[in-house]
Amino acid sequence: MPIRIVYSIVFSFFVVLANAQQALWINEIDCDTPGLDVMEFLEIKSAQPFFALDEYVVVFFNGADKAGDASYYAVSLVNHSTDINGLFVVGNAGVQPFPNIIIPDNTIQNGADGVAIYRRSIDDFPFGTVAFVDSTLIDVIVYGTNDPDAVSMLNIFKSFNPKITQLNEGKANNTNSIQRDNGGGYFVAPPTPRKNNDGSGIDLNGLRIVYNNSTYAEGDTIFLTFETELPVEENLVLSYSLDNGNFNGSDYIATNRLSILKGSTSITTSIIIVEDGINEGDEEMFIELDALPGNFLLINNNIKIRIIDKDYYVSNFGTPLNPTYGNVSSTQFEGYYDSLNGLSGENLKDALQNIIADESIVRAQTYNDVVDILKEADQNPDNSNQIWLVYTEQGRSKIDFQLTSENSGVWNREHVWPRSRGVFSSIDGDSAYDGIDIWWNTNADSLRHGNSDAHHIRAVDGPENSSRGNQFYGQYVGPSGTAGSFRGDVARSIFYLAIRYNGLEVVNGYPENQPGKFGDLVTLLDWHRMDPPDDFEVNRNNVVQKWQFNRNPFIDMPELVEYIWGNKKGEIWLNPVNTHDHLNEDVYVYPNPTHDKVKVEGIKPPLKLDVMNAYGVVVKSLNSEVLDIDVSNLLPGVYYFKFYNPGSKPFLKKIIIY
Repeated sequence: MPIRIVYSIVFSFFVVLANAQQALWINEIDCDTPGLDVMEFLEIKSAQPFFALDEYVVVFFNGADKAGDASYYAVSLVNHSTDINGLFVVGNAGVQPFPNIIIPDNTIQNGADGVAIYRRSIDDFPFGTVAFVDSTLIDVIVYGTNDPDAVSMLNIFKSFNPKITQLNEGKANNTNSIQRDNGGGYFVAPPTPRKNNDGSGIDLNGLRIVYNNSTYAEGDTIFLTFETELPVEENLVLSYSLDNGNFNGSDYIATNRLSILKGSTSITTSIIIVEDGINEGDEEMFIELDALPGNFLLINNNIKIRIIDKDYYVSNFGTPLNPTYGNVSSTQFEGYYDSLNGLSGENLKDALQNIIADESIVRAQTYNDVVDILKEADQNPDNSNQIWLVYTEQGRSKIDFQLTSENSGVWNREHVWPRSRGVFSSIDGDSAYDGIDIWWNTNADSLRHGNSDAHHIRAVDGPENSSRGNQFYGQYVGPSGTAGSFRGDVARSIFYLAIRYNGLEVVNGYPENQPGKFGDLVTLLDWHRMDPPDDFEVNRNNVVQKWQFNRNPFIDMPELVEYIWGNKKGEIWLNPVNTHDHLNEDVYVYPNPTHDKVKVEGIKPPLKLDVMNAYGVVVKSLNSEVLDIDVSNLLPGVYYFKFYNPGSKPFLKKIIIY
């Protein structure tokens, strides 16, 4: 028994000595909280106060059976240091006192997982980096919430700590955290972020920034209150900044330096947001309080406030939910489709590919350039500061582009033909925003460029993008309760891609495990016919043409789809008649588009006309004394009224039936 006591004392001495010699360690982790996991955090502790963390990175590893012990998140600690108690917290915005670095809610996995501190750059830990041990590893713990041991991960880190075991925070949705004791062991207790786990240390006076709303508009006044938990013993001078990107001193009127007087607990100030009459787009103000004396603790900081720009403009055409027709003119090159005339079958497809994949003309842009393309091509016609989301059929501020793993409330890029089914993915250079004047040469065999072809990439709500996944159309029909205004648009994008790149094919059904094939053709044909191209889509085609120097021909000539895949497959294609020379400007047909009746003005009865579909087939002929025409029995699509006016040549009027 005496021998055992001596051994225990000696072992504890060496643990304390090792702990004293260690400069930095993981002091506390809360990987799981009740509800939506909005108060998770990792706390680091240094042996000395105000320890510089510039050379360090925190890395989170996935210990699940099939995850390969790979990293799923990393946080650089550059430009940071621990506080007067040697503490530093990485956590969600809901953690209080306020974390030093904010990470998205629900980032830290429950386990079985690991977290480590390395003396390295964050660039050394791209997503999927397998856990390792070398001289740069500073500290590591493996933890879980009543999970089986992550045996593989424990084995990796045994060369760093032979006695490493998996720490247990408790069952799911627990209220505990895992905390390190002064001897280097761990215990479970209620969380204590930014406080020593044993209750020691200097008591800090917390300071909170109080504000009413997270969104304001130009012309509004924002009231900020800086509030301490206890009265200040001396005048506390506060300095803060509001600038963020293009949001700067010209956008607001404020006093950026003020004081909480001795014996007081708060000071309130106002910020006037300037209504400048300039359309700059929505912006974000960033409230950042400068460093406080060491005996104060920031409860919150780095606050983003959305500023809505009132100076947006409305386009002269509608959204896909409220489509208009004929307000936007095509910007296609003169004679762009001339080579198609009189062709059929494979010859027609080859000639079409020669146009839209012409290596001497067509340009490929980077995947990140697509973000800028979408901001113009998918702009919300009702608000130029917003982008239109393809499946959820709503506008969202352009500045809400997804930049982190958190996709709620943001938009990102949707590949209409999913990358996994198109055998294309990001390539070297795709991460550059190099602008419209820098591009790659591309041709029909450059399938890799399908990754950044804007004719099939749309702005999409983040969670809805995840919901769609790589489903075929027909399997995926859009969110419940929406109008399906996107269906014809995505169908024509699929048809475009199948012609543009060799190796892609549209087929019937759902071709699993057949890369390059996409379905369902029957569904896509139905969607194309029921939802003809509107002004939004024509404008989009024009914008993409500016960047890529090619067009989607199935927007310009929707009837062409039938000659390649539909009910005219194999028949000879004749380019649409140029109606300009035969157009009688004094004759009006309205309303247009319509689904019921139309009136004709500018011509005297009797009225004689043929109604032709988009393929030039006469579907209805009229000889009438009445200038009202019933079109309610016509299927949705594009039609031409061919008028026979006595004493002059026949002329055409285009009409949309929906």
